[in-house]
Amino acid sequence: MKYRVNEIFYSPQGEGLRAGSMNVFVRFSGCNLSCSADGPEGFDCDTEFTSGVFYETQELIQAIKEAGGVCEWVILTGGEPGLQVDQELVNALGHEGYRIAIETNGTKALPKGIEWISCSPKTAEHTLRVGRVNELRYVRNAGQGIPKPSLQADHLFLSPAATADGAIDRPSLAHVLTLISDNPTWRISVQQHKSWRVR
Repeated sequence: MKYRVNEIFYSPQGEGLRAGSMNVFVRFSGCNLSCSADGPEGFDCDTEFTSGVFYETQELIQAIKEAGGVCEWVILTGGEPGLQVDQELVNALGHEGYRIAIETNGTKALPKGIEWISCSPKTAEHTLRVGRVNELRYVRNAGQGIPKPSLQADHLFLSPAATADGAIDRPSLAHVLTLISDNPTWRISVQQHKSWRVR
């Protein structure tokens, strides 16, 4: 198996419950969705994940070691990592002692052995295939209602939509704070790494 990877880098997690923790990010190329502000997602995808370099399993593990040193956490992200991540890669990472997290849109079933699943649904709930997850993250524009997730999750997050230049959209932020005030099982999550000016 060869994996097409856009980039590998060492950085703090910027959102969700694990925000602030250091991780090696493996950004896989390719996605099965095309999110846009004009579509049901209500926001433009800001990630370039069309280009990439092909790695065999052990080559990828070596690149992760070189990027992260003694870091024990690897975050598989994208694009949509569920298009490529398979049991072989998860087993190999586990054999090397890595703890594995994934950031997924939830439309693809995932192999066993992933310790932390962050799901950001962008399609109808009936299209999701991941089962139980550790955290759900939904982007919300001003006026959008509270989600009614079908997935079981340990932690629920709402993220205000961003403007074209990547800043937090202030009306969306005010709306998300109101939603959370009225629905206290939810928490706010923003992409803090952008304000930290790291990846």
